[in-house]
Amino acid sequence: IGVKLLNRTPRRIELTEAGIIYFARSREIIEAARVAHEQLRDMAEVSRGHLRISMLPDLWTLVFAPLFAEFSRLHPGITFDIDFSPRRVEMLSERFDIAIRVGEQPDSSLIARKLAAIQPCLYASPDYLRERGTPTHPREIAGHDCIRIPLGAAGVRWKLMRDGEIVEVEVGGKFAVNNMDMVRRLASLGMGIGMIDQGMARDGVAAGELTKVLPHWRLPPSPVYVFTVTRLLPAKIRSMIDFMATKLRPFGDTNPVI
Repeated sequence: IGVKLLNRTPRRIELTEAGIIYFARSREIIEAARVAHEQLRDMAEVSRGHLRISMLPDLWTLVFAPLFAEFSRLHPGITFDIDFSPRRVEMLSERFDIAIRVGEQPDSSLIARKLAAIQPCLYASPDYLRERGTPTHPREIAGHDCIRIPLGAAGVRWKLMRDGEIVEVEVGGKFAVNNMDMVRRLASLGMGIGMIDQGMARDGVAAGELTKVLPHWRLPPSPVYVFTVTRLLPAKIRSMIDFMATKLRPFGDTNPVI
């Protein structure tokens, strides 16, 4: 820094006036760093604080709301700020602790952990199927109104599988939406065939509003990931992720299907 801090003699080293000031201020900084370190250590050892979470709008109150409620009861010292948005958030600059997303994600610097997988199926209302007919093979879907989630090229082609047979069919229709709950609602109103998570469709099937289409065929499952900006996680984040992973892992299955 261009200032002499020490006077050296054959017998001793003494601080200059500038050195005394520099030493005193440096000691304050070191003490503040020590206190900050102890506070961070306490945060790492105790589950408390605030969690800021990013989720998709339809990433399902059916599944995650009960998990959050149970986790809150186990860790009453943690508060939550949950943002439902379809956009890709900037986790670091927007100070999100975790983001939960469905489907294969583009490469990024974020740390990803797979929590589960969802199994979508095809559903339509009984009225729609009576009017338009019930498909008996995936190729027949091309002649139907299909409610699509617009995901580029993959969003207009559905892949169905059965006993090693794979059929890809191009679909179209009046509606393309980016919310699975809206797909479910439109399908129950007779607007076409929709690709819906089994859990989200369960109540509609029980109420007679939805019928599974091509029940012996399956669609590729969609993985559910949780993202963080680093692997070094404080207890509040680590506890939340471990809790979700445990609850979504039935009987030790490493790739559970919701």
